[in-house]
Amino acid sequence: MPLLPAEPDAFPKHLFGEARPAELADRQWWVLHTKPRQEKSLARQLLEGKIGFYLPLITRRWRLRGRLMASHVPLFPGYVFLLGNRDERLAALNTRRVVGSLEVTDQEELWGDLRQINRLIASGAPVMPEDQLVPGMMVEIRSGPLAGLKGKILRTASGQRFVVQVNFIQRGASVLMDDFNLAKID
Repeated sequence: MPLLPAEPDAFPKHLFGEARPAELADRQWWVLHTKPRQEKSLARQLLEGKIGFYLPLITRRWRLRGRLMASHVPLFPGYVFLLGNRDERLAALNTRRVVGSLEVTDQEELWGDLRQINRLIASGAPVMPEDQLVPGMMVEIRSGPLAGLKGKILRTASGQRFVVQVNFIQRGASVLMDDFNLAKID
């Protein structure tokens, strides 16, 4: 049972459709580093101002006095991805929820990374945040709902974890995968 319903994690809703939304063609990605526990509040303000953003949210479940509880938490605590112009960036900074902003030099790489993170979360598979990315073999998922995603593989005690990383902030997300679904990329 969620404490609160999930809030919008992106604006506009079709942000990660097949092509880059036409109304955002003159915008660029910025990575906003927020004050602690201010990610969702900032996202609400950006949504209210109709400023493009992405805040990847995952569901965290736990038991409290025998009841199953759930909440929607940021995959990357302390980060919100802003898709806007310089004026919209200044508007975000003026919310007093942001500690700093980073200009993204490789816009296409971040678009691709965030598109993959969005698809990973949308698959419904249990996603785990990966704070420290360990270099590993690059792989692509061959079949299933995540077919075509590319990332690195980590071996853990519980099996193989497929990691999609956002290189710009050196963070990632992972799901447990079977060997037969993965193909090595040269």
